[in-house]
Amino acid sequence: MIILGGSSRQSLATLRIELDSTLKGVSADQASAIANDLFTALVAIDSSTGLRRALTDSARDSASKAELVSDLFKSSLGAPALALLGKASSLRWSSPSGIGDAVEQIAVEAEASAANLSDSLDRVQSEIFLFSKLLVESPDLRIALSDRSQSPAAKQALLKSIFGGKFSSSTSALISHCVEARRVRSIDKTIAAYTHAVTARRNRVNAHIKSSIALSDGQAKKLADSLTKQIGQPVHLNIEIDPSVLGGISIRFGDEVIDGTISNRLAEASRALVS
Repeated sequence: MIILGGSSRQSLATLRIELDSTLKGVSADQASAIANDLFTALVAIDSSTGLRRALTDSARDSASKAELVSDLFKSSLGAPALALLGKASSLRWSSPSGIGDAVEQIAVEAEASAANLSDSLDRVQSEIFLFSKLLVESPDLRIALSDRSQSPAAKQALLKSIFGGKFSSSTSALISHCVEARRVRSIDKTIAAYTHAVTARRNRVNAHIKSSIALSDGQAKKLADSLTKQIGQPVHLNIEIDPSVLGGISIRFGDEVIDGTISNRLAEASRALVS
């Protein structure tokens, strides 16, 4: 799990909103291409202390940092990923490493979005869990994939010999990026961070709905269409009938709650009166 503190946490939240906007209306292949570009940029960021410092230097203005991003990556990255990196460089980070952690998170989320668009997000989540379990159960595999003396090509060949054709395209892409990552941590912790990011994206597109009455098929479809338009990704509804909810509905995306119920408004009014 990626744990960011202070300004980095807020900047990641802003970057995730920017990712939502970037992914609106794209295809699964386009979302996967954005993810691949972000992972490509991440390798460069992780490989250069000077670059990390330059991109997070609060003394430099946003325009000069955006120009640096463009000069370094315009020939190798597509416009969507380039814009996301430019946005990342304009934000404040608690430490230079924070920007790499955030780019990694949105890269994984972009690939998870590709899986969601191809209706395979649940499968990807299960396969990532299976891979992390295999790393724990097979020390030899973990050591081989962690060996920095081995070339990326050799590691990819090993993965293909074991998992070739068994995983979805999104899972295969994420595992490939995981073993090629130049992050300062073990492969176990990297795949754990990927698991967290996939779950974060899954929570973003799975809405938990609380309503005092059952919604008709038409109402549920209208709500799903409205939320899909807001999120920019197909949204799946998990509807719970809760008699304690008075009027309206409560919508939860992971830790984010949109509450339009009368009971909540009454509770807020009561708290205001007490204070």
